[in-house]
Amino acid sequence: MADPRGFLKVRERETQPRRPVPVRIMDWKEVYEAQEKGVLRSQAGRCMDCGIPFCHQGCPLGNLIPEWNDLTWRDMGQEAIERLHATNNFPEFTGRLCPAPCEASCVLGINQPAVTIKQVEVSVIEEAFDQGWVTPHAPERLSGHTIAVVGSGPAGLAVAQQLTRAGHTVAVYERDDKIGGLLRYGIPDFKMEKQYLDRRLDQMRAEGTRFRTGIEAGKDISWDQLRRRYDAVVIATGATVPRDLPLPGRELSGVHFAMDYLVQANRVVAGESIPDQIDARGKHVVILGGGDTGADCLGTAHRQQAASVTTLAIGKQPPAERAAHQPWPTFPTLFEVASAHEEGGERTYLASTVEYVGENGVVTALKVAETEYVDGGRVPKPGTEREIPADLVLLSLGFTGPEQTELGEQVDAAFDQRGNVGRDGRYMTSAEGIFVAGDAGRGQSLIVWAIAEGRACAAAVDEWLTGTTRLHAPVAPEDRPIAVLP
Repeated sequence: MADPRGFLKVRERETQPRRPVPVRIMDWKEVYEAQEKGVLRSQAGRCMDCGIPFCHQGCPLGNLIPEWNDLTWRDMGQEAIERLHATNNFPEFTGRLCPAPCEASCVLGINQPAVTIKQVEVSVIEEAFDQGWVTPHAPERLSGHTIAVVGSGPAGLAVAQQLTRAGHTVAVYERDDKIGGLLRYGIPDFKMEKQYLDRRLDQMRAEGTRFRTGIEAGKDISWDQLRRRYDAVVIATGATVPRDLPLPGRELSGVHFAMDYLVQANRVVAGESIPDQIDARGKHVVILGGGDTGADCLGTAHRQQAASVTTLAIGKQPPAERAAHQPWPTFPTLFEVASAHEEGGERTYLASTVEYVGENGVVTALKVAETEYVDGGRVPKPGTEREIPADLVLLSLGFTGPEQTELGEQVDAAFDQRGNVGRDGRYMTSAEGIFVAGDAGRGQSLIVWAIAEGRACAAAVDEWLTGTTRLHAPVAPEDRPIAVLP
């Protein structure tokens, strides 16, 4: 444990500082600044001798949080990163992008602000890279088995690194021109600069993982070809089909899916030229959806110098504190102010979109009404309609699942009732030797779940190929029967 009296001596929760709003919206660099080491150690020292560390239950990876909190407090950085890497391949990703369900489960959080677990995590890995403690872990011998991983998001990268270290020859296929999936093109640089992704990929290349970009499974190479060429195939394509809102006027120019907007913005920040880019400059922007992707659109629109930005959510504003039906240590739904919300814009709740309004084929406004709850459903309340000026409407309503066409046709993969790739309790699909991990099998979820499933899937593949495994497997999917969608 850390300082036995730390939580009594340091009662205030102090997170890393954010750069001033007028400064940070002028560039695309990360919002957060490094925390002073003395402050970090005192915050880590708040981790108490709780007896049963419920943060383990809150973290899908099973991170050994009290151990590396204690080592951080003792200024034993090299030992801390060893314990952190024991369960998490990419703490630099989760430390920046995870909503930290571990902190919601912190025992100290019962009557004090929780330990700043996420901040300690990212500080541990950054010190490790700065000090040269992060080195390649190439296998001592090769197994002779070959594996194709399709998709290079956090789940695919976790699968690949684990299986490479187990001695298998792994090739990662990515249809985009660069590796990273949504880590590369879905997450804005102000949340995670791409240098942190690139340095981890350098480590994976040095370990022996092979990357194949610009190749789309199912089109450039068939799934059947992959299965015949490799001993095992892992589907880690994510849940990439966006949820639409097909209301009158949906065909108007200026109405786009959020991810189309973010991908283009990220490519431009990376130095690419995008013809007819979806740009918020000088426009009245309306974002439908109040989640993380909506916040990413908000911060992006600010940096593109939008005239105004309004975020609409169909439901009620979440409470500032835990609701009675979400007691500790569950992960509560709370009203949060992300860095993008600090930068401006209007947030409106109980707003139901009724129609996209336009002129000459171009969107000019959004007709909305107050949300009314009727028989357990949410409907627009008659007589409350109003129009919000809108030159650009971004649909940030989540994702419905993975792309199904080629998978279903080429390998006869079954899908469950939620539209995800069906799988058994060992991550295998209905097709022998083809596995699935991450959002493609789980549905839209958190980055920490993607990495956890990647690690567990890797263990399942290793065991299927060799009869045994020494790989850490933190989670297993629901052991549900595979069912084809009607």
